[in-house]
Amino acid sequence: MKSLKVVFLGTPEFAKNSLKAIHQSHHKVVGVVTVADKASGRGQKINQSPVKIFAVENDIPVFQPEKLRNPEFLDELRNLNADVFVVVAFRMMPKVLFEMPKMGTFNLHASLLPDYRGAAPINYAVINGEKKTGVTTFFINEKIDEGNILLQEELEISPDENAGSLHDRLMSVGADLVVKTLDGLAENSIEEKPQPQVEFPKNAFKIFKDDTKIDWKKNSKEIHQFILGMSPYPAAFTTIHIAEEEEKGLKIFGGKYEILNHSKNAGSLEISKNEFKIYTNDGIFYPLELQLEGKKRMNVKDFLNGFRNYDEIKMA
Repeated sequence: MKSLKVVFLGTPEFAKNSLKAIHQSHHKVVGVVTVADKASGRGQKINQSPVKIFAVENDIPVFQPEKLRNPEFLDELRNLNADVFVVVAFRMMPKVLFEMPKMGTFNLHASLLPDYRGAAPINYAVINGEKKTGVTTFFINEKIDEGNILLQEELEISPDENAGSLHDRLMSVGADLVVKTLDGLAENSIEEKPQPQVEFPKNAFKIFKDDTKIDWKKNSKEIHQFILGMSPYPAAFTTIHIAEEEEKGLKIFGGKYEILNHSKNAGSLEISKNEFKIYTNDGIFYPLELQLEGKKRMNVKDFLNGFRNYDEIKMA
């Protein structure tokens, strides 16, 4: 089978798995483009992306341009004479870049396009209670996530699965699909297809802090799926008051719910030594994994053991 010369563009762990799969295949990665190193944390330690770390460990040339239109950077990429560019979890690319390779540039997206175009497809598939999702490879064009589809692979979403678990499964399936796509392009055996026209496609817009707050006035099932879809990152949260202290954020990573009639206000609490209840529109939610602002993540039993007077805890 023909071996393709590949330039890989990506940043996080999700992308690294695809890079590793290509590197272990008969195709050749001739260059990697990733985000610039960043200082973070108290010690301002310099952090490298998972993609860069893998590339350096495997002697693959790394490019970290501040601007993707930088002429010097573009010339360096042209000189690699790649057949195809592969993009996984990277930023928006200018036309001058994605049109550079003769075979084009394809992207791996963690949904069954055209549904869940956007930055957070895994989160929203769980939040919306989908029974299945998948991965898609498609040629990049000037519209976000709207290029012609190459290959797709479906994956069932398990009951009570959170976004973290689904992320890891899609990461593995996606890496295999990237290699399969390269094989198909090398053999000219893939028929690219325009994305189906959907009047109201399901969107997966970028998630901001305000989007992660739990609305306790919703039904229990919706709240449960919302928390799963935000877990472990960016994490759904609510706010509480403890005694006379100021308002504190409380992240909830998982729990269970019960549907029942009640006369309590949605969002009201009932806390005892062994149980933490939050009333919803149509029942009760029981948080099982939590993290109080400034504290570490813990199970509900350890959380409750940290208090003496449960009456002091109120929903903010």
